[in-house]
Amino acid sequence: MQRTARGRFSDMNHMSLRKMFSGSAGLILAAGFLALFISSARFSIGLTLKPMVDELGWTRTDIGQAVGVFQVVTAFAMFAGGRMADTMNLRQIFGWGLGISGLCLMAMSQVAEPWHVLVIYGVIYAFANGIAAMSPVGVMVTRAFPQNAGFANGIASSGMSVGQLVIISILAAVLVTIGWRSVFVWVGLTHFVLLPFILYGSPGAEAVRNEKSGPAREGMTLAEAMCTRQFWILMVIYSICGLNDFFVSTHVVAFAQDRGLDTLLAGNLLAFMGVVGLIGVIAAGALGDRKGPVFGTAIAFAARAAVFVLVALDQSTLSIMIFAIVFGVTFLMTAPLTVLFIRDSFGLKNLGTIGGLIVMTHHIFGGAGAWLGAAAFDTTGTYTIAFAIMLGASLLALLLTVTYKPLKRD
Repeated sequence: MQRTARGRFSDMNHMSLRKMFSGSAGLILAAGFLALFISSARFSIGLTLKPMVDELGWTRTDIGQAVGVFQVVTAFAMFAGGRMADTMNLRQIFGWGLGISGLCLMAMSQVAEPWHVLVIYGVIYAFANGIAAMSPVGVMVTRAFPQNAGFANGIASSGMSVGQLVIISILAAVLVTIGWRSVFVWVGLTHFVLLPFILYGSPGAEAVRNEKSGPAREGMTLAEAMCTRQFWILMVIYSICGLNDFFVSTHVVAFAQDRGLDTLLAGNLLAFMGVVGLIGVIAAGALGDRKGPVFGTAIAFAARAAVFVLVALDQSTLSIMIFAIVFGVTFLMTAPLTVLFIRDSFGLKNLGTIGGLIVMTHHIFGGAGAWLGAAAFDTTGTYTIAFAIMLGASLLALLLTVTYKPLKRD
């Protein structure tokens, strides 16, 4: 009889919350949360952009080019990190990745030429941060919580929102006092403060040796997965997700200001979206464990389509606030569901490799979304065309999601 992977994993009883947060599994969950928490330090470049160019006499394009390179390098690094996580010692991945990331951020305090930023931030930091972020965390947490993979990954993924809120909010508050160079020093040192806790909670070489059989070693290769319809449907769904995410995160503040929101309110939209995103990512993970990944993903794209229609029809302050709240809730919803899609159709043997490729594509199309918004505005003077494209893409993703059927495997 053919059964899906979800059916096999559903045979196991769900952990109680007390058991889930205790023992070695609890340490692994904490390590994943902290790894994604500290990865949000990448946003420090946006915080320091203006004071950097003012002091050094550069243009914003000088730093913008480095950020563009960062986006591309990070995308490929996430795929590399996923491949490594399938076979390598996770402590080594986090140790080297986060250690080099901390050194790079501290080195950013000494930059004097634009090419310094391009090499340090855009290439070296981008690769180190990328290999030690979403892909290995997803593999680590899913192995530790096979029967609660959605909820556990939702908690771990919330580290990104908490990190963005805590780290960036604190640094923004003290930037004027300590200066932009000190911002990079302190955020770099934070890596080395948290790194021992992350390494302590992460499974080491013995975990790799012990995983010779069982669910974690069942499943398809990447080449086998790429021969299936389900794989390419997921690639399209997550490409559209990235297109939406980075379009909104890049342009929502400027759009709000264009429509008359005061600078303070518009500037706080992203932080507010991060807060409500915590609710969405944890709820999506828990829902995924109960109903599978399709239901939560469909809810996310249906909600996005609805608010894209709303701002197309009405761009009042109230509508923009509703848009920010609803989209913010969906912002990370698909993150913990990725591992469930892969587990149910392709198994866990190459979870990192397959998931890393999906996340890489998500980020590449994210860059396209950010560019598309800018190009549409520069051409027409409004975001109307961009919103229409995002609406159409969301409806396509919704259709693909509700018709998605997990691949049946022996």
